[in-house]
Amino acid sequence: MEQLLLYIWKHKLYAESELTAADGSNVFVIDPGVANTDAGPDFFNAKVRINNTVWVGNVEIHERSSDWYEHHHEKDKAYDNVILHVVRHNDKQVYNSGNEPVMQAVMKVSQKIEDNIDWLLSRDTPVACSSMIYNVKPLYLSDWISALTTERLSRKTSEIISRYEQFSKDWNETFYITLMRNFGFGANGDAFEMLAKSLPFKFILKHRDNALQIEALLFGQAGLTEAEDRNTSDPYLQSLRREYDFLRKKYDLQPVEGYLFKKLRVRPVNFPHVRLAQLATLLINNDTLFSKILETDDLNDLRTFFDVKPSRYWSTHYNFGSASPERSKSLGKGTANIILINTVIPILFAYGMYKQQPDYCERALLFLENLPPESNSIVKIFGNAGITANNAGDTQALIQLRREYCDRKKCLYCRIGFRVIDNLQLIPTFVP
Repeated sequence: MEQLLLYIWKHKLYAESELTAADGSNVFVIDPGVANTDAGPDFFNAKVRINNTVWVGNVEIHERSSDWYEHHHEKDKAYDNVILHVVRHNDKQVYNSGNEPVMQAVMKVSQKIEDNIDWLLSRDTPVACSSMIYNVKPLYLSDWISALTTERLSRKTSEIISRYEQFSKDWNETFYITLMRNFGFGANGDAFEMLAKSLPFKFILKHRDNALQIEALLFGQAGLTEAEDRNTSDPYLQSLRREYDFLRKKYDLQPVEGYLFKKLRVRPVNFPHVRLAQLATLLINNDTLFSKILETDDLNDLRTFFDVKPSRYWSTHYNFGSASPERSKSLGKGTANIILINTVIPILFAYGMYKQQPDYCERALLFLENLPPESNSIVKIFGNAGITANNAGDTQALIQLRREYCDRKKCLYCRIGFRVIDNLQLIPTFVP
C-alpha cells in the first residue's frame, strides 16, 4: 500500500479534502517534489502550504506513522529536514534525530483510485490495460513512446559501457562482443557472447586474410567441430579441425562447450552454424567495421556492410555433415535491419553518450526513425490494443514497455497506467 501512496502523492491523485494535517490544519501541495530512487526521504524539494505558512523540504511517506520507527528514521540525520510525514493511518507522533516533532498529514485514498489500481495489478494478461488504451489521448501515447525509445537505448548503453570498461576500453572489442551476442538472435545470445569473450578480436584480425582460418577459429572455439563424429568424411569439417587444432595451440585457446549452442525450437536459418558462417564472412570483409559505422551517416550504406553471404559450403548445409537443398544463406534485408537496431544503433548511441558527442546520439535516433517497424508478438499485442508502430523506434519503445513495465507489473510507473487509473470510471470486470 505504501507504493500506492507514493504514486498518489507523486501524481497528486487526491482532492484537497483527502489530505489533512494530523492537527486538523489545511494542507495544500504546491509541488510534490522530486521522487528519490536512492536512500533517504521519498521526495526531495517538495513545497507545501499548511494554513498560511509555506514549507520547503523533503517528504517521507508510510502506511502508518509508526513505520517511521520501524525504519529507524528517528536516528538518521538524513530525515531531519522532512517537512511532512504523509501516512494513511496516524497511530503515533514521530520525532527526528534532534527530538523535534515531525509534522504529519493523513492521506485518504479514494475508492475509485484504489479499485482501478487493484484491477490493473490483478489482471492476468500480457498487457493489463490493453482493453483501455483506446481511452488514452494520442498526445500522451506519443510522448510516452518517445521517452521509452530513449529509455531502451539508455539501458542498452549501460550494458555496452560495462563491456567497454571490462575489456580495456577498446571500442573495437566492445563492438565485436556486442555484434557476436546479437548474432545469437535471442536463443543463442549468451552462448555467442561467451564465444566472443573467449576469442579476442585481435586473433580474428591476424587471420582475416584467410577465410578458412577465420571459420576454424569461430566454429572450433564454439566447440561445434568437436560436437561431430571424429570419423566423419566431410572434407570441409576435417579442414576446420586441422586449422583449429593449430590455432588453438598457437594462442592457448580454451573452447566453450558446444552443447551451449541451441538448435531445438530454433528455425534452421537461425542455427548457430549458419549464423557463425555469416559472421565469419562479415569479419573477413570488414576489418574496421566500427570505424565505418562511426563515419557513415547514410542508412542504406550501413545496411550494405551486412549484405554478406557465407562460403559455398553453407549454401547446401545448415550444420556439418548432412547436405540440404541449395539455398542462399545471405543475411537478407530484414535480418540486417535487426542487426542495425540491436547492435549498430545502440553502440553508436553509447559512443556518443560516453564521448559526450550528441551528434552520434542524434544520428542513432534518426536511424531508428527511418527503419521499418519490427514484427513480433509484442508489437502485435499493442497493435491490437490500438498502438500503431510507425518505425523501429516505436517498436523498441513497445518492447521496453512490455518487458520493463507490463511484465513487471509496474503499472504505477507507466504513463499509460497513470492515465488509465486516473480516467477509468467503471471497472470493466466483463473484459476477459
